[in-house]
Amino acid sequence: MFPTIHLVRHGETAWSASGKHTGRADIPLTTTGEAAALRLKDRLAGLQFAAAWSSPSKRASDTCALAGFGSVAVKNADLAEWDYGAYEGRTTKEILAGRPGWQLFRDGCPSGETAADVGTRADRIVAALRANGGNVAIFSSAHFLRVLAARWLGLPPQGGALFILGTASISVLGYEHDLSEPVIRSWNQT
Repeated sequence: MFPTIHLVRHGETAWSASGKHTGRADIPLTTTGEAAALRLKDRLAGLQFAAAWSSPSKRASDTCALAGFGSVAVKNADLAEWDYGAYEGRTTKEILAGRPGWQLFRDGCPSGETAADVGTRADRIVAALRANGGNVAIFSSAHFLRVLAARWLGLPPQGGALFILGTASISVLGYEHDLSEPVIRSWNQT
């Protein structure tokens, strides 16, 4: 058996429900988000993890705690969501009205991060996961987790645009024949 990495997107927030970019703003879970996070406990039951890591955001750390990992989770700043800078709290539709053709993974955010910036953080997480060598549960946000998956596979950070994640979803990274063949074992299970 090879190690698996369970990527868990945080539960619903008011901003995720409305499509607003939520990077560094610390928006709490909605009641629906809390209920979904509690159900994660059953969905992850029976799995053994060498470690649980969480983004420092309240939405991710609360999801982690409600899923039953709060007492053992280590917060890691590299797991923070994409810094949207000037686009924080704005929807894609609002951004496109002022900047037609904008794409997050291609263009990044003014006063925020580019895909390469997020990719640098994701690369540090991938290196730490491979050094850990065990099963790890990671609680974070959608755009960061998408870049992390791309980097796990050896794709450029912009490759995260090819994936989508729902709130309170679980995705699993792993390996196929040996540790030189990273794969996605399952994606966006809600």
